[in-house]
Amino acid sequence: MSKFAYCIVFLCGIMLFNSCSNRMDVETSGVQSYSVFDNKNNVGKSYGAYVAGRVAHLRKNFSQAADFYMVALQADPDNPELVSKVYLLLTSKGRIDEAAKYAEASLKKGDKNSFIYMILAVNNMKNGRYAKAEKNMSHLNGQIYKGFIVPFMSAWNFVGRDGSEEKNLQNAIAQLEKVKDEPGLRAMYLLHSGMIYDYAGRNDKAQTYYEMVINQESREMSLRALQIITNFYLRTNQKDKAVALVSRYHNETVLADMLKNIKTEIIGAKPGTTEKILTSPNIGLSEALFNVAYFLRQDPTGLDLAHMIVSMAIYANPKYDFAKLFLADVLENRDMYEEANEVYGEIDKSSVAYYTAQLKKAGNFVSMNDYRSAELLLKTLVLDGYSSYALYLDLGDALRFNGKYGEAIEYYRKAVKAMPKNSEQRWVPLYALGIAYEQDNQWNKAEKAFLKALDMSQNYYLVQNYLGYSWLLQGKNVEEAFGMIADAYQQAPTDGHIIDSMGWAFYQLGMYEKAAEYLEKAAELEPANAVISNHLGDAYWNSGRKNEAYFQWNHTLTSKDDAKEVNLTEVRRKIENGLPVHKPLSFDKKLIEEKISQIEE
Repeated sequence: MSKFAYCIVFLCGIMLFNSCSNRMDVETSGVQSYSVFDNKNNVGKSYGAYVAGRVAHLRKNFSQAADFYMVALQADPDNPELVSKVYLLLTSKGRIDEAAKYAEASLKKGDKNSFIYMILAVNNMKNGRYAKAEKNMSHLNGQIYKGFIVPFMSAWNFVGRDGSEEKNLQNAIAQLEKVKDEPGLRAMYLLHSGMIYDYAGRNDKAQTYYEMVINQESREMSLRALQIITNFYLRTNQKDKAVALVSRYHNETVLADMLKNIKTEIIGAKPGTTEKILTSPNIGLSEALFNVAYFLRQDPTGLDLAHMIVSMAIYANPKYDFAKLFLADVLENRDMYEEANEVYGEIDKSSVAYYTAQLKKAGNFVSMNDYRSAELLLKTLVLDGYSSYALYLDLGDALRFNGKYGEAIEYYRKAVKAMPKNSEQRWVPLYALGIAYEQDNQWNKAEKAFLKALDMSQNYYLVQNYLGYSWLLQGKNVEEAFGMIADAYQQAPTDGHIIDSMGWAFYQLGMYEKAAEYLEKAAELEPANAVISNHLGDAYWNSGRKNEAYFQWNHTLTSKDDAKEVNLTEVRRKIENGLPVHKPLSFDKKLIEEKISQIEE
């Protein structure tokens, strides 16, 4: 897809200027430019609505921001900047019918944003106005539109048009033929060709294209393609092929449970009971929009467009759960966890994506530090009969973060047992189990778990860091502990927490100036981390930099990150009385110096 690279950057650059993105979140309000503030009768209401909209916008509540902006527009309908904000925000929230009205009004006032025509085209197709949609698409210029987006949208638009079904089918396939020689679009071309023939009831042709998708050995099939093709096999009395196809794939990621659910549905399907997925051109349009959004998301500058286009995909097919998972993932990328959970909440319990959505929802509760909600949700899943190592691991995490170490240990042990024996991630639940044991003051069990995790992970830096740090806390295995932390640092030299451990290890050996050097680096990377500030204060004090030590300890009291891991009473005592004399650990100087020379190379 290299020929599209420049076009994507160019197109997204246009969109970022006016979009609902993070770029827009930091844009200045420019209130003095709005004529609404010259209208004495509407000043209060309009100003208040605009300011409320800006606040909602900055808080990334896009739907509320759009509503407030629309109130402001009632007093200043000719404001071009405000109306462009509205139609883009509405699009990002999937409110396409409303977005189309504002987009069309903005177009009449001279807005030259090509994306307007895409909004209008999707709105017209959704409502069966295919001729109007085709006219909208004729205004979409540029390689990214002409060479990628339009052919797929136009193909499904022809499928829905009145007139000769055969002619419309030929026109639809002709649109797809425009992209068949583009290597990066080959799989998408084949899949949509099969889908169009499938929709039209041309089963022989559909099967030909579907099996060309299957036989692309260089590309692993997406779950959606797998779902569509196996759906076709089941409807055409080829269940054996459906079972064989789904059995070719395995997955250890969060998608594993969806794959398992698809396989279960296929194996349990009875003849004549499988409903067709492709029941309208809007479903095909939704698939095309989802594919476009997925492609655009691969480039960091494409996040805004991916957000809006996947919202269009859901508008075209409100039951498209895979698109909802994608939208929620985009929202999580923007740290909009509550909004992402609202999307997950729209996924029905009967969906193959339900369980995955619930796990992701619980993860978002953890990201918002709402460990109680995460615990309740995950325990509900257990009571409903769900079981997997991912569920047990996530529940263990929620319980541990909430200080319930005994329960956490119980579920971590279940996760260890449930983890596939051939998984490369077998060390993860063992590592988590070790942490829970350590926090529950069961060090002997913790140490065994860490050592097993260390062996299984082939000395992964997080395990090395935790075990080495714990040993130094106890003053045991000093040289080996220092070596583990040094090895972890060499694996992750830009991780603030690992650098903190390296600095703290130097501190424990009495190398205070060296400790301060590393801890300063850690503080630069993690300025709001209470543990790092506290360590740095200690290092400064023992380096004779008393004023700087007081500053760091005071900063510790106001730092939020990892604040629970710091004894604030002790910090206040240090601020009042200074630091007691520190007694460094004993160590083999030769071994430590050899390790220091390695990391300083």
